Amino acid sequence: MRIVSIGGGPAGLFFAIIMKKADPGHQITVVERNRPDHTFGFGVVFSDQALENVAVADPPTYQRITEHFAHWDDIDIHYNDYTLTSTGHGFSGLSRANLLIILTERCRELGVELQCDREVNDLSDYADADLILGADGVNSTVRALYEDEFKPSIDWRPNRFVWLGTTRVFPAFTFYFKWDHNGLWRIHAYQYEKGHSTFIVEATERTWQAAGLADADEDRTVAFCEELFAEELDGHRLLQNLSVWRQFPTVTNECWHHGNIVLVGDAAHTAHFSIGSGTKLAMEGAIALADALRSHADVAQALTAYEAERRPLVESAQRAAQVSLQWFEDVERYIDMDPTQFAFNLLTRSFRITYENLRLRDPDFIRSVDNWFADKAMAQSGVTIAVRQPQPPMFTPFRLREMVLQNRVVVSPMCQYIAQDGLPNEWHMVHLGSRAIGGAGLIFTEMTDVSEAGRITPGCAGMYTDEHIEPWTCIVDFVHAQSHAKIGMQLGHAGRKGSTRVAWEGMDEPLESGNWPIIAPSPISYFEHGQVPREMTRGDMDTVREDFVAAAKRVDAAGFDIIELHFAHGYLLASFISPLTNTRTDNYGGSLGNRMRFPLELLDAVREVWPDEKPMSVRISAVDWAPGGMQPDDAVEVAKLLKQHDCDITDVSAGQTVSHAKPVYGRQFQTPFSDRIRHEAGIHTMAVGNISSYEDVNTILAAGRADLAVMARAHLWDPYWTRHAAHELGYELPWPGPYASLDQYKPRFT
Repeated sequence: MRIVSIGGGPAGLFFAIIMKKADPGHQITVVERNRPDHTFGFGVVFSDQALENVAVADPPTYQRITEHFAHWDDIDIHYNDYTLTSTGHGFSGLSRANLLIILTERCRELGVELQCDREVNDLSDYADADLILGADGVNSTVRALYEDEFKPSIDWRPNRFVWLGTTRVFPAFTFYFKWDHNGLWRIHAYQYEKGHSTFIVEATERTWQAAGLADADEDRTVAFCEELFAEELDGHRLLQNLSVWRQFPTVTNECWHHGNIVLVGDAAHTAHFSIGSGTKLAMEGAIALADALRSHADVAQALTAYEAERRPLVESAQRAAQVSLQWFEDVERYIDMDPTQFAFNLLTRSFRITYENLRLRDPDFIRSVDNWFADKAMAQSGVTIAVRQPQPPMFTPFRLREMVLQNRVVVSPMCQYIAQDGLPNEWHMVHLGSRAIGGAGLIFTEMTDVSEAGRITPGCAGMYTDEHIEPWTCIVDFVHAQSHAKIGMQLGHAGRKGSTRVAWEGMDEPLESGNWPIIAPSPISYFEHGQVPREMTRGDMDTVREDFVAAAKRVDAAGFDIIELHFAHGYLLASFISPLTNTRTDNYGGSLGNRMRFPLELLDAVREVWPDEKPMSVRISAVDWAPGGMQPDDAVEVAKLLKQHDCDITDVSAGQTVSHAKPVYGRQFQTPFSDRIRHEAGIHTMAVGNISSYEDVNTILAAGRADLAVMARAHLWDPYWTRHAAHELGYELPWPGPYASLDQYKPRFT
């Protein structure tokens, strides 16, 4: 093959090495705009796993890298005059210049043609190539030439950073968080070769501007940083190498290949330096591309296969990088945390390192986290933990008013669509009862409607007549008698999403017959082909408010421990809050304060009849995932208003407001909203959304991202999820009487 790489960075050079080694007959040219030894920055980072991948692809390259790298296992965190260390992480640093020299020399050994100091403005000189790599970095010319085909997007992040070096050797990957009169400065520092370390300084735009660095050249930047970080540098100087203040660009492309042209490395995708994956992704991408070409005779098929295999891995890394970079953008939010929790929060910021990862890497650190969390839980709940068995965060108590939960696992409200005339039946008893016996600390009913007209479907459960009280009471009594769980009811009104089919016949689709009239703040249908709701009058609001009040009284009569109001997912009260569904021009539309007016009025009315000793929760949608809709900033303001109106905890969900929303899914994808609301609004939160493992739960809780973890699908798959988690973690949950005899058989099952 005739292969041309436009760009001589790690991706282009390593790909050339692999392909030339695989078949010396390939004619490979690498064209680079700079000299081989000319690069910005100082060190790059490899995980142990990344180095193993390099070793398999080309042992000589691996050998030369290991001769030059600096290796460490520890992470040091300097925070508010504390230093905390976590071990077992396994990373290596390497001079970026040395890496390029190693790769360049290896290319020359194998017979790759290198053309340096050559700028490429179009690809006409390479029309005879079988394959062209766009390996020319963030400012890719290849990507720009075919912008319509690749459809790139660049998200310039707000924080400012400068990439410096120093002769101070840091024995661990080191983070500093330091205040001066301008604001908070973040330092990312690590050794990359004997006698030298990378020293990245990061700050918010506001802090950077306040420090007068907007017009600073390299010399002034170095002088400022040497003075500010004199203690951290311990008498050593800072080094500069194209060290200008930058903003980080997150690069994505809808497509990575066009014809025989393919993007690799930073031209295709970037990952923030806080997770140290840019070079790793570039070199692993080169390996994957070479593998695809060896597996497919046709270049077009190979590029399609390469992108199909590689894109999910890259997008996962970019999601991790996104939450990591946002953590550093918002670190002021966490700066008052206890040092132990702050360190845990930092280490788990990307969601890739979890509680369980750290327990394996550094058991002493996790023991300190567990002990700290258990002490805080005892103080918060008033419950004394007499016998300290291994006490993961999820198995600590939690108090809301007079309700004390045995653990922090919550069964999410999950609509069953199997009630008749709103009456729960044997299905609901088994569904809720089995999950209570399964060990969860709190069980929620499905969204239970406050009126017949407020149902989502004909199969929805209700609390709109006194007939509903007795069957719900039977379920509540069973849960209380046979388990340690508490049980709550979620009350709601479907609004414009009502009068639809049950889920398995078409989610949110209108009924084919038997429809009932629906209402909403504005006459906007959920689907274009759906029923258009009638715009609510003040009289309608009064009726709905009284329906909620009457339902709340019945919920109390049935013995429920907590009540949750549904202000989320595009149902009636949520549709007041979102500007996408509320276009009113009266006092109930317009500003967020006006849009919250009726939901808060309703909350106050329910709180007035709900016993003072029992807590109230509100589920909210933190973001609409649609242009012009609710944003996380708005959700914080909503939560502050809820707190002012005696809401005890917010159940933080997202989306489902409009049918054209484009949610961004991923592991724990809604947890960051809970995290932000908990810290900025100062209210307890429940996190929900793709939380599936006990690792996730313990990580969320220990990091302070939520007070409770709410799971739906995990509990559908396994009603005994909490007991199985306890077993895996070596924690003993008490069994109900009929199952207690299992204890005598323990040896048989060990």
